[in-house]
Amino acid sequence: MRNLTLIIPTKEEVESLPVFLNELKKYNCAKKIVLQKEDHLTLESIKNFEDLEILVQKNSGYGSALIEGINSVTTDYCCIINADGSMNPEYLHTMLSNCSDKDLVFTSRYQKPGGGSDDDDLVTFIGNKIFSFIGNLFFNLNISDILFTFILGKTESFKKLNLKNSDFRICVELPIKAKYLNMKYVTLPSYERSRIGGKKKVNAIKDGLLILIEMLKLFLIKKKV
Repeated sequence: MRNLTLIIPTKEEVESLPVFLNELKKYNCAKKIVLQKEDHLTLESIKNFEDLEILVQKNSGYGSALIEGINSVTTDYCCIINADGSMNPEYLHTMLSNCSDKDLVFTSRYQKPGGGSDDDDLVTFIGNKIFSFIGNLFFNLNISDILFTFILGKTESFKKLNLKNSDFRICVELPIKAKYLNMKYVTLPSYERSRIGGKKKVNAIKDGLLILIEMLKLFLIKKKV
């Protein structure tokens, strides 16, 4: 796995990140922590860890963390995996092996057998089902979990997406642009664990509305092409 970099977007994960990094020690890949310069407490909590690259964001937001992380990767493959520990690294080997002839490997909490979640609640479950339905109807994505960003892919393919959204809209921008560029991708089941600590960073109503607007925008752009 030396040709793989884990992009770990981080925001106020003092409780979670040290625990998660201890778990990641057994994986022989690069680890890139992406966080905002104001997040001094999280940075302090991982000061004793070795073999980490710390990337301080130039711009704020989850999407910016992913974009800046992706653009800085030099290995052949990279994977988005959140700092809260909810995304299980045990899937990395399977994801990487499935990426040899694909551009991207998505994971789904709703794909059976094997998918599931200890973190999903009713609001996020319904919202994800609605957005996944829209994605499959408007864009023919064939993805059952459009908002789950536990994604591994070829670094050059990630960079070709030319992602723009600085916030959680990047969740839908990523698969839709992959479809527009005729990239090859596959979806594998994944079980989402409970977060080690902290709260969800998503505002269900606000971010849900922004995501819906983004999907409509991408649909209209495609119609004009």
